[in-house]
Amino acid sequence: MSFAKWIGGALGWSFGGPIGAIIGLAIGSFVDNLTIGGTPLLGDGQTGSQGGTYRKTTTSGRRTSSRPQTQSGDFEVSLLILASIVIKADGKQDQRELDFVRQQFSNMYGKERANKAFELFKRISKQNISTRQVCTQIRQMMDHASRLQLLHFLFGIAKADGLVTEDELRQIYTITGYLGISNRDYESIKAMFYNTSDNAYKILEIDKSVSDDQVKKAYRTMAKKYHPDRVGHLGKEHQEGAEAKFRQVQEAYEHIQKERGFK
Repeated sequence: MSFAKWIGGALGWSFGGPIGAIIGLAIGSFVDNLTIGGTPLLGDGQTGSQGGTYRKTTTSGRRTSSRPQTQSGDFEVSLLILASIVIKADGKQDQRELDFVRQQFSNMYGKERANKAFELFKRISKQNISTRQVCTQIRQMMDHASRLQLLHFLFGIAKADGLVTEDELRQIYTITGYLGISNRDYESIKAMFYNTSDNAYKILEIDKSVSDDQVKKAYRTMAKKYHPDRVGHLGKEHQEGAEAKFRQVQEAYEHIQKERGFK
């Protein structure tokens, strides 16, 4: 698989805007004058024609704003960029975190594609990236379920060395806000990576004082929110990743069931 084919085969909206500029600069050492569908990939601070917003033409000839469906490549590149931001949050790149990124990509995409993704990741990591600009583009173009999956992966990276530092936590929290993810969703996903007495309740986004019926209702809501089918459009590889998050919701509910003794 050529690098051009890999990077160009599944990119949609991330081909433009600030993310497109980051990609263009990162792959400059791989290929010259890379084209995707006849359109050159721009670097050096330039942006492609798809940056920022997406337009479609109606039957009447008018152009309207719409959110395009996030493709696997869009998610992959967004993940690489945000991962590089989190890993650098504490001022160093821990080898265990780098190994986690490589392993996760290998699990999702296979060794060949993972190796290419990691090469791109290393080049992205050398750049000074505007977290706000990147997250703004992702927020505008990516659906909520996919953004939650990004957040789950970022916590996994931060926890890969056994400890989430305060710097990493602040960076993830900042990213969460820029991505338009609520504080309740942030606390829910964060709780999946901590062993505390009330983390099962936090995962279900409820307080310990709620009734059994409210626990059941919360579980149904969270199971729907985190169901792997919500990211089915990203491909089987990302559905499998989402299953880990979904299982944690189920385990949290089962823990509360056992604790309270209801069925």
